[in-house]
Amino acid sequence: MMFTPLARAFSVAAALLSASMTLPALAASPAVDAAIADPGRPAKDTALDAERKPAEILTFINLKPGATIVDVVPGAYWDRLFAKVVGPVGHVYDFMPDELAKAEHKPLPVAGSAPIADLPNVTAYSAPTNSFAVPTPADIVWIRQNYHDIYDPFMAPADVPTFDKAVFKALKKGGYFVVIDHSAPDGSGLTDTNTTHRIDAAVVKKDMAAAGFVFVGESGALRNPADPRDKLVFDPSIRGKTDQFIYLFKKP
Repeated sequence: MMFTPLARAFSVAAALLSASMTLPALAASPAVDAAIADPGRPAKDTALDAERKPAEILTFINLKPGATIVDVVPGAYWDRLFAKVVGPVGHVYDFMPDELAKAEHKPLPVAGSAPIADLPNVTAYSAPTNSFAVPTPADIVWIRQNYHDIYDPFMAPADVPTFDKAVFKALKKGGYFVVIDHSAPDGSGLTDTNTTHRIDAAVVKKDMAAAGFVFVGESGALRNPADPRDKLVFDPSIRGKTDQFIYLFKKP
């Protein structure tokens, strides 16, 4: 097929757009605004808002009242926000992989327990990473800053392809898998997951495609071009300011 110069230019532009897919910022929903403005939020949480960008991220992942969301390797900061956004009809499931809990010497949550006393719509459970499952089909599965850990020796015998396929199975048709992680240098693959605790974003895209997901796009809310991406994420000079990708994948 012959392309005119103009058609060729459009073809190249389309390819570049498809490769990046950085979606524009959207206005936060009333439910997101209300969750962030909730006067009952702990001061230690609100102090992190400028760094964590909850309005941009919760809007980007399209979390809505009534939704079911799973937080893999849960954190109270996000779970409080999730619980308020989804409301009493929705639910938040906290999934703690057995391997990570043992590596960090944390007690495993009691299955079915409520980890946040004043939020009955948050339920804790645990299982081996390879046995990930959800009590009810989920609208969103979320993993923040821990996807790279699944590749590391201390998580053995966790297997990334098995986990990704389990997440795919756990989601409703049209559901989303949100992956947020620290960026490693482009082309570095998996060399940094167990050293600086970063991962090459291209690896994540490849993993998701293999599991059957479709890449929807990226939010740039946590991007930091000043991060050299070669330091340990806990290094005081960069901690809390690492360059992070926020990818959204869809179960077609």
